[in-house]
Amino acid sequence: MAATTTSRRATRWLRESAWRHLLLWLALVFALFPILFVVSAAFNPLGTLSSSRLVPTGAGLDNARRLFQETPFGSWYVNSVVIALTNAAVTVFLSALAAYAFSRFRFTGRRVGLVGILLIQMFPQFLAIVAIYLMFTTVTDYWPTVGFDTRWGLMLVYLGGALSVNTWMMKGFFDTVPVELDESAKVDGATHAQAFFRIMLPLVTPVLAIVGLLVFISTVNEFLIASVFLRDPESKTVALGLYGLISGERNANFGIFAMGTLLIALPTMAVFWFLQRFIVEGLTSGSVKG
Repeated sequence: MAATTTSRRATRWLRESAWRHLLLWLALVFALFPILFVVSAAFNPLGTLSSSRLVPTGAGLDNARRLFQETPFGSWYVNSVVIALTNAAVTVFLSALAAYAFSRFRFTGRRVGLVGILLIQMFPQFLAIVAIYLMFTTVTDYWPTVGFDTRWGLMLVYLGGALSVNTWMMKGFFDTVPVELDESAKVDGATHAQAFFRIMLPLVTPVLAIVGLLVFISTVNEFLIASVFLRDPESKTVALGLYGLISGERNANFGIFAMGTLLIALPTMAVFWFLQRFIVEGLTSGSVKG
């Protein structure tokens, strides 16, 4: 009887749950294989695409040494991290200010402004690259410190799209915060700025962290605009510099290209681990208060 019961349970599990586990393992292999391949290529001492295999022989740090000796990777790395962190911080701040205004105030042009921000996002920023290029040609002549081949000039271009769909996302989050909190703060004598910084921002920490993370990742990976504005080898970002390594000789430089992708993934992981605490704490405190 016990054997029959066990056989029935096994048959039931195979019929109802086995296919779910199979799909899970297939999805896991599909997701991890590219990562394992890049890690293997980064530590492959031969450093070529044709010699890459899942388990390399004689793994070492030869590609890392080549990357720092043969390219200005240190400058690329600093440029990418500084630009991404600055763009993420300023974008979060400006988007939060705009979202608070759209959420709490009623003024002429409010609806037009919201719809305008949404419609502008239908067209990628790269469509305006010709106008931006001509504009920065003049800017470079008068203020070369914020012109071409400078991280500050590229930051200005990125910040031109700060009030993007992120404003809509934050506005929706601000709308969930009860207006009574603002009113009670005003009764106690708080100004709009004090209510924004001391009451609203701590309550919307999760969306601030999410927007900051998304902007940081998109800035690190951005290539098209950077390829137009950064022409000097020392001023390039990691994405632009690594592309130059494989644009001509993809097979020969694939090892150092893979090592560069692993190194640039480290700050992204660090930002994610730093911000996930605020996301979890914000969601947990919100559920408790609710």
